[in-house]
Amino acid sequence: MAVATTETAELEVVDLETTSVRELNQRLHDLAGAVPGRHRFRILNPSGAHALACGLDAEIEVEIEGHVGYYCAGMNKLATVRVHGNASTGIAENLMSGQVIVEGNASQSAGATGRGGLLVVRGDVSSRCGISMKGIDIVVGGSVGHMSAFMAQTGCLVVCGDAGDALGDSIYEARLYVRGTVTGLGADCVEKEMRDEHVAQVAGLVVAAGIDADASDFRRYGSARELYNFKIDNAGAY
Repeated sequence: MAVATTETAELEVVDLETTSVRELNQRLHDLAGAVPGRHRFRILNPSGAHALACGLDAEIEVEIEGHVGYYCAGMNKLATVRVHGNASTGIAENLMSGQVIVEGNASQSAGATGRGGLLVVRGDVSSRCGISMKGIDIVVGGSVGHMSAFMAQTGCLVVCGDAGDALGDSIYEARLYVRGTVTGLGADCVEKEMRDEHVAQVAGLVVAAGIDADASDFRRYGSARELYNFKIDNAGAY
């Protein structure tokens, strides 16, 4: 299959004005099991295309020059994907490992169901950021919308700005850290003590994300553990 590319010794450039998304993703999938650090890609003219760089399974680097559509870098494993623009719904959905970095803003459900790895959004994120997260770490340089970390199980959500209403609704054991104001907490989510271990965790995550923030400025939120088992008195909260 011919893929329109320009190659140098270290960098492969793919122009989506002359190459289809299907061809690009197949090229990236063909690198499963490749030697780590040997493959770098620069994607031109994404023009909001959906499902770019999904299902990767190799330690490669992918730079996308522009805005992306739905589910970019979904189901990523091992790779580093950087979006030089904004991202639509479901960026890094079900992230397994590796890193996904968005230099702009992201729409709803960023990092949904993520099981590992690191998602960084330098701007703002819309609603349901980190919904049902299962081990992913998410660092947001700006603010997040309502229902973020809904049913979050494990992992960390670090928000350097503000959080919308119903933060952490029906949360399990994920850790939520917010530097700004929280409009409202969801069912079974409460503010918790920010101990030294939590300050250290936030400090490590913001450094990994390349974001300048003082870890001591954050507050921690987590589960009150009142909804783990059914209680008739809490029926209205289920």
